[in-house]
Amino acid sequence: MAFFKKLVVCTVLAAIGFGATFVYWARQPITTEGEAIPFAIAPGSGAHAAGQQILDAGIPIEPLLFNLLARIEGKTSKLKAGSYELKPGTSPQRLITQLVRGEFAQESLTIIEGWTFKQMRQVMAIHPGLKHDTAQLSDRELMARISPEYAQPEGLFFPDTYLFAKGASELQIFKQAHVALIARLSEAWDKRDPALPYKNPYEALIMASIVEKETGQKSERAMIAGVFVNRLKAGMLLQTDPTVIYGMGEAYQGKIRKRDLEADTPYNTYTRGGLPPTPIALPGAQSLTAALAPARTQALYFVARGNGTSEFSDNLPDHNRAVNKYQR
Repeated sequence: MAFFKKLVVCTVLAAIGFGATFVYWARQPITTEGEAIPFAIAPGSGAHAAGQQILDAGIPIEPLLFNLLARIEGKTSKLKAGSYELKPGTSPQRLITQLVRGEFAQESLTIIEGWTFKQMRQVMAIHPGLKHDTAQLSDRELMARISPEYAQPEGLFFPDTYLFAKGASELQIFKQAHVALIARLSEAWDKRDPALPYKNPYEALIMASIVEKETGQKSERAMIAGVFVNRLKAGMLLQTDPTVIYGMGEAYQGKIRKRDLEADTPYNTYTRGGLPPTPIALPGAQSLTAALAPARTQALYFVARGNGTSEFSDNLPDHNRAVNKYQR
């Protein structure tokens, strides 16, 4: 009888000792230095399989203990599949929380204001963190999956920095950027002056893209938009070089010549009146605002001063003098 009592006592003490050790293990950092270690949890993985996948990724964790911890916390069926990173200082208990919450390893992609859609697509196509599920789609096929009402993609994606889990769908980022653009455009359209010469939001988007390409000076965008609005209202040609360059496509080699200005294309605003048929770039928030809230000005002309700013004129003689001063 005494033997069994000693056995029970020893078993209880061992259990207490194991419990204390286990709690200590669960709360201690798995690694304390070095870089974050990437790992992935496959769909349908239980806690033991997840622990084995974490170990296989080079993270020193015991799958049996990891499985036991998940069971004790009631989270064996709540672990989310995906790509993760283990940062130094992360404990097994914190790791369980990370997997339950789906705190995936984040990637980022920055789309720059003034890029063309072609440039955006090229950058996305080589991003190592994206699943390239649109690579075989033409622009038209891509737009059919994103927003069938638009056949051409130019200008329809908002320049911004997008965060996403590693391995995210390329198509999903396109959709997110498109939704962001439409939301910004709709907001600006709802606040517009009804006297503006746009038939619909898409025409305002075209104007915003022209403003985006015409100046790098954020403070001048409203004035640039004001000039182009005045020209539209007066029935004048817009005569803006960026639209000509866009229409030249691959033929543009960094310099625009007189014969380029005279060569008719749908985007040559020296030979055709009104707005071009589509945007010519991805406009940012300030250019969208400028197109729909342009400066109230009498100016009909502007010319670059050579220092990044522009000289605005209300009439042709003053404009010619500015051209002679700054460009000849």
